[in-house]
Amino acid sequence: MKIGINGMGRIGKLSVWNQVAKKHFSEIVVNVGREVGRGLQDLLQTIEKDSTFGHIGVWLHGYGGGRVIENMNEAEGTATIDGVPVRFLRTHRNPREVQWRQHGVSLVVDCTGVFMDPTTAANQSGGALRGHLEAGATKVILSAPFKIKNKGQPMPPDALTVVLGINDADLDPGRHSVISGASCTTTCLAFMMKPLLDHFGAGRILSASMVTVHAATPSQKVLDAVPKAGATDLRKTRSVMNNIILTTTGAANTLRLVLPEMAHIGFMAESVRIPTSTGSLIVLNVNLQSENKEKPIDREQILEVYRQAAQGVHSAYLEYSDEQNVSSDIIGYPRKAAVIEAQETHTRTGFVSIDPRRIEGLGQDALGAIGSRSLEIPVTQATIFGWYDNELGSYAHLLGDLTIRIARQMV
Repeated sequence: MKIGINGMGRIGKLSVWNQVAKKHFSEIVVNVGREVGRGLQDLLQTIEKDSTFGHIGVWLHGYGGGRVIENMNEAEGTATIDGVPVRFLRTHRNPREVQWRQHGVSLVVDCTGVFMDPTTAANQSGGALRGHLEAGATKVILSAPFKIKNKGQPMPPDALTVVLGINDADLDPGRHSVISGASCTTTCLAFMMKPLLDHFGAGRILSASMVTVHAATPSQKVLDAVPKAGATDLRKTRSVMNNIILTTTGAANTLRLVLPEMAHIGFMAESVRIPTSTGSLIVLNVNLQSENKEKPIDREQILEVYRQAAQGVHSAYLEYSDEQNVSSDIIGYPRKAAVIEAQETHTRTGFVSIDPRRIEGLGQDALGAIGSRSLEIPVTQATIFGWYDNELGSYAHLLGDLTIRIARQMV
């Protein structure tokens, strides 16, 4: 089976690296959609070297690794990377015009970050995600969260957002043809929230919030630039090298798609961009109702939840660490969605006083039994830190595993 990758941005390029390493597909067909430099040799050089992760040969084989790109054929647009045949298409940018059918590609991963609306028709001017299906693919995976432009439109029945290891059991091969692999931040966050939901239950989580301290992305500017007409966020055009930049994240909304229990929990998500190339951090704050007033939830109990999850059901993608890490330690970290920084996890418990007369739906009999006294409820706030490589080690790896999972369902 062949795999198609549309787009050669950060995730597109690193998806090529990841699939070359996995060697699951007989051929990788990459649609670049345009000529690059002076020809195929220049394109292959951009794949071979990376400012963050080094040379692909060293990444694949360690310090003894050498050149792994061979058999270049400019006329055919082909080469082999570590023995895996790779074909490059350099003509069409509109998904419905890409020659997937002619090249025998039935599964496509769209990494352009342009075609994100699963409701847009394939013949939409400028292109659409569903254009890949018209061009010959039977399934398409989006390497980003869905973004429906018309807010009143529901999610199509054949579309699903999936974080592997969290809700991939919802994948129906006969039904779902347009799949979102969520985002790097949502993926990490899901593996931080899921163990807490499993252990305490959604009913005991009163509220939660997160901030992602996120590495730079290509959407930011190297130096200050003049915003485009109609731009509302002027910070996006400020220099990525010189600033800490406040921005937004859709992680809260996307998380509800993969963990429906979150819809009943008050949750906020914020994002801060920092001048690093990759390696990001989620700071998660959770307010939990303690059931035992004398022995409320404490730090050790929270840590045990993550220890058990990392050794058990989530062992493939969740890591528990007692080490003192910094962001560079997580770059290229092997195949983990989230690494819990145990040393910095902490809790505080306080008592919330509630006037029973302000509780909606509390009947007169109940009020009479309680009397005029206030209710004291122990509430524990837990702060948990989770590292993730927002490019190769976390997101591109899980996206690659999800791609193979879907490919096996198609056979």
